[in-house]
Amino acid sequence: MSIDIDRMPRGGPRASCLDRALETDQPEYLDRDDVDPAIKRSVVRALELTGNWFGLHERFAYIVMDEVAEVPDPHILELGAGHGGLSKKVLEMHPTATLTVTDLEPDAVAAITAGDLGSDPRVTVRHMDAAAIDAAESAYALAVFALSFHHLPPSAAVRVLAEGTRVADKLLIIDLPRPPSPLHLLRLATMLPLAPFVPFVHDGVISSLRAYSPSALRALADAAGVDIELRSGLYAPQIAIATRRPPA
Repeated sequence: MSIDIDRMPRGGPRASCLDRALETDQPEYLDRDDVDPAIKRSVVRALELTGNWFGLHERFAYIVMDEVAEVPDPHILELGAGHGGLSKKVLEMHPTATLTVTDLEPDAVAAITAGDLGSDPRVTVRHMDAAAIDAAESAYALAVFALSFHHLPPSAAVRVLAEGTRVADKLLIIDLPRPPSPLHLLRLATMLPLAPFVPFVHDGVISSLRAYSPSALRALADAAGVDIELRSGLYAPQIAIATRRPPA
């Protein structure tokens, strides 16, 4: 079946009518150019703090460790790093890994450069678009894109899958799950009352509506011409490992 990727619902090609209704094209504060930078910084700071409080940075770093366990002195690329919390944990856990830490947002790159990561000799900080990666083929053992994939419209998501698997042996995507529609409605109901007042919750609601389902990720991978392995739960972060598809 031919799929129009640009018009594909976030719930996948066969998403139900209710699931199709539970999505939005509205951008998050983090994706907007007309928002006070202080609001963006508050969202990034909240993401960093919740990642620390709930152990997400450490949990995601263990996933990275598993993917490079057999690679001596791995070169790792983090895309859409935001606050850099994941890369900090990876550096703590792996004594010989070198990291290229990137983001599309100039303010995020400046903040990372001015912090601990920017002064670490094993780290290179760069401004970079995950959909147009400035690196040679197979330059990295692993590319990581954590909690940012849902920001992308389908056509850009396809480019990220193609680019990530071009420059790295594997692309690890960690993102929000898209639960079944009834559970999705319950989750949104708990968040919506605070969304107009708390920027972090506002972006959380939109993130939930823009998260891709497993079937959508498979369709995106197929459009990119890559293989993908999915691991997910109803509320656990969704894990995807993308690799280049062998020639026919």
